[in-house]
Amino acid sequence: MKNEKIILASGSPRRKQLLELAEIPFDIIVAETDEAYPLELSSEKIAIHIAENKAVAVQHKLQAHSNDDGQTIIAADTVVVLANKIIGKPKTRQDAIAILRNISGKIHKVITGVCILTDENKLLFSEETEVEFYPLSDSQIEYYVDHFKPYDKAGAYAIQEWIGAIGIKAIKGDFYNVMGLPISRLVKELNLHEQTKK
Repeated sequence: MKNEKIILASGSPRRKQLLELAEIPFDIIVAETDEAYPLELSSEKIAIHIAENKAVAVQHKLQAHSNDDGQTIIAADTVVVLANKIIGKPKTRQDAIAILRNISGKIHKVITGVCILTDENKLLFSEETEVEFYPLSDSQIEYYVDHFKPYDKAGAYAIQEWIGAIGIKAIKGDFYNVMGLPISRLVKELNLHEQTKK
């Protein structure tokens, strides 16, 4: 991993923060991708499918600019699942409020699909974390939406923000996965990738 050039195929500030936390040197390159997916896929496969598309799009972008000199591309996609239904990103204030009312007092799953892509191989995996919220009041929900504007976040919240501090009852699994990247597993997979090349 130390000798690899790592490319993060994401503009997410949370994923950038987590790679920096793990002290992994990287560059950011983002390519526009279609986040549609086949309807028959499971939630885990959907997150992986979108992550793979992101990684492949960046790889094609690098190749088009003759800049593909053995980089390792990391892409991820996070979905929030409640009662076997994927909850997307809110489009409006009312949408965000409705989503948070829906997950209030319940357990939901956060699934992040990851693609590690090189010229030689491709590794796909997903990580799942269960999150349980205490019941949230309408005033708490409206305060969060108005002050933190979670319109770019699946499930209409970020666990590291105020709502996580006051609203989370329990977490089963990787906290950082809920932020958008299962960083400890990613580091292990990158180290394994490096070892297989020796």
